[in-house]
Amino acid sequence: MSMEKEEELTRVEKTRILEKELILYNHMMSETLDVFLANEISNYPIFVAHQQELEIGILLSDREKVSGNWTIHLSTLEEFSSKQIISQEKIIDFKATYKSPETYLCVFVLSELGAQFYFLPRIPRPKKMD
Repeated sequence: MSMEKEEELTRVEKTRILEKELILYNHMMSETLDVFLANEISNYPIFVAHQQELEIGILLSDREKVSGNWTIHLSTLEEFSSKQIISQEKIIDFKATYKSPETYLCVFVLSELGAQFYFLPRIPRPKKMD
């Protein structure tokens, strides 16, 4: 197997592991997102998952204080634009690819794989029986 194929395989494996780890935060992010959307704060909420010091958005979960590998913040496209994480030229493209927050969680992940956006399907909570 070529070195390039091995690197790609490793990248795919790391991406799968990352997505499995982020599932652990799905319900917390979904509940927070429901409140965020109900208050009409932004049409483009963005969760930020990272493992280093980072000042952005609102802290939701600190990996130093809870079990889990990720610190999670909630931000917005507007903040990403003002901090120039997304350039003005890319905002239209971002909005075009952004998936409905009713169905997906937009997560900006800073990891050894680099900085990437993921759209993770929201996992519905089981309905409580009366």
